[in-house]
Amino acid sequence: MLLAEGILDLQAEMQAIRRDLHAHPELRFEEHRTAGVVAEKLKAWGYEVTTGVGGTGVVGRLRQGSSSRSLGLRADMDALPIAEANTFEHRSRNPGRMHACGHDGHTTMLLAAAKHLSRHPAFDGTLNLIFQPGEEGGAGARKMIEDGLFTRFHCDAVFGAHNWPGIAVGQFGVTPGPMMGSSNEFEITLSGKGAHAAMPHNGADPVIAATHLVQALQSIITRNKKPIDAAVLSVTEIHAGEATNIIPDSAVIRGTVRTFSIEVLDLVESRMRAMVEQLPPAFGVSARMEFIRNYPPTINDPEQTAFAVSVMRDIVGPENVNERIEPTMGAEDFAFMLLERPGCYIFIGNG
Repeated sequence: MLLAEGILDLQAEMQAIRRDLHAHPELRFEEHRTAGVVAEKLKAWGYEVTTGVGGTGVVGRLRQGSSSRSLGLRADMDALPIAEANTFEHRSRNPGRMHACGHDGHTTMLLAAAKHLSRHPAFDGTLNLIFQPGEEGGAGARKMIEDGLFTRFHCDAVFGAHNWPGIAVGQFGVTPGPMMGSSNEFEITLSGKGAHAAMPHNGADPVIAATHLVQALQSIITRNKKPIDAAVLSVTEIHAGEATNIIPDSAVIRGTVRTFSIEVLDLVESRMRAMVEQLPPAFGVSARMEFIRNYPPTINDPEQTAFAVSVMRDIVGPENVNERIEPTMGAEDFAFMLLERPGCYIFIGNG
């Protein structure tokens, strides 16, 4: 492994920072302490620091030389609403909150890069270090962009990384094009007419309509989109009724849709709406759907991905870089940044 000269000298300091962040996890847009730690460190290392970007986001800027080129490196800071069961000394001190997704590590990695680059500024241009809030369901990347991230801090390209279980330590994974899926959720409400279960002809059964609709929705995946286009439609909740001998007035279906492209997502949503409008009336039931687009697909720019691969190969060797890793339908809001600027998102193996 070929590491930057002097980087290992930072190991003890960065381990202490990471453990401190792990012990004090904060949920999306509540990362006040975390942002404070980040801002304090960046200022001490000579960065121009801007806080409050997109809520609790922090951007550190370092200029070197005279070039107009600029680069963005991003890390997320928020934790999850999970109770930590670990017993080590740096376990979470905030009940019901935990850095279970590794964002404490992401923040620390970028801080390590920040200190190293401030000591060894072997570049010509502007470096923007983006510490983002609210990745876990808060679309913090979008909020930072709406707050002028790329107009206030111009970036020719932007890069991000995530620790990834299942990839060996010391290895990287990436692919050009779609890397992660879009994340979308839906809720379908069917309204019928309640009746006694012994006299179903007196009502309009939303449960029967719901079961037929659930089956029909899957035909969108198998019959409406091209077989080579990836998409998954998962019904994860069906709620109806409160008694075994009563046909209920209504039923609710909830679930998610994930795709690797906006075009396929448009198709799936359009076909879903048509089915929701047309199928339930055949059973004497009306229906309406709410469809929420959360995160778009994470799509890596081929040129920037090739550049990232070359850097990763230099560090760990070509045999430890999977440059055509299988994409995942998991979602990541770094996707919003890749809609605005070319860039690349990579997986770092953590065993």
